[in-house]
Amino acid sequence: MLYSFGMPSDGALRIGELSKRAGVSPELLRAWERRYGLMQPTRSAGGLRLYSPADVERVRLMRQHLAEGLAAAEAAALASRAVAGEEAGPLTLRPNAARDDLADALDRFDEPRAQEVLDRLLAVATFETLVGEVVLPYLHELGDRWQRGEASIAQEHFATTVLRGRLLGLARGWGLGLGPAAVLACLPGEQHDLGLIAFGLALRSRGWRIVYLGTDVPLETVEELGRQLDPSLVVLSAVAAERVRPVAGQLQALATRHRVALGGRAVAGHDAVEAEGLVVLSGDPIAEAANVTALVQGEGRR
Repeated sequence: MLYSFGMPSDGALRIGELSKRAGVSPELLRAWERRYGLMQPTRSAGGLRLYSPADVERVRLMRQHLAEGLAAAEAAALASRAVAGEEAGPLTLRPNAARDDLADALDRFDEPRAQEVLDRLLAVATFETLVGEVVLPYLHELGDRWQRGEASIAQEHFATTVLRGRLLGLARGWGLGLGPAAVLACLPGEQHDLGLIAFGLALRSRGWRIVYLGTDVPLETVEELGRQLDPSLVVLSAVAAERVRPVAGQLQALATRHRVALGGRAVAGHDAVEAEGLVVLSGDPIAEAANVTALVQGEGRR
């Protein structure tokens, strides 16, 4: 008697056999199933997932659509509708699906694919939708996964590098114009600036001119530039809590000469920044950019 350990007698496939037939790794198949519901497995009496010929066809179509340049969420939706016999409708912006597409590409260290997802988003969405509903929620999720040990340091660094480069590309020319000037910098020792860049872009969309100093900036440098430019706003950022207390005195002194706003996870509720003239940015960058703009415009009308 012959026994088949790869395929049960009813024609259903275990994931290893599906992987061989479809030419897709088991890890990627599981990701497509989890993120997009691409496959619809049943369970064997022993609890194993079993896949059908329809699942094989959905995977085949998924690969075909990806090769044609579609984003993963769009490819999965089209493949599922095709196997179900449904007509494909127009594709619309779905931030959750776009975020899953971006995560899928970045998790696999696929920079060209991640750039393609961002290209597609920018073609149909505003900057604020891109950042507020896709990029920042993804980064928060990535941070949570890293803390739980579900994302590697390499994944976090890769994703941050790709997204930082793209946001700085959008920032080109943000110093032009006739609007109020804002100086942006990270506190001394702080290396994380994605939130600060997003905030600067949100200010720019409201007519501000941005002077960006980057990460790990001595406050003496900020003070010197403040005397030279007399900006309407100085924005300082810190993610690590230990960056704030050592410079608390300098921050309070700077706030006597300029409107100073402090942002980043380390800032909200920190007693070292409770001083007259300091504005604490505790919300998301898009909303806080609107709040600061309204504050400065209101002062200008008085």
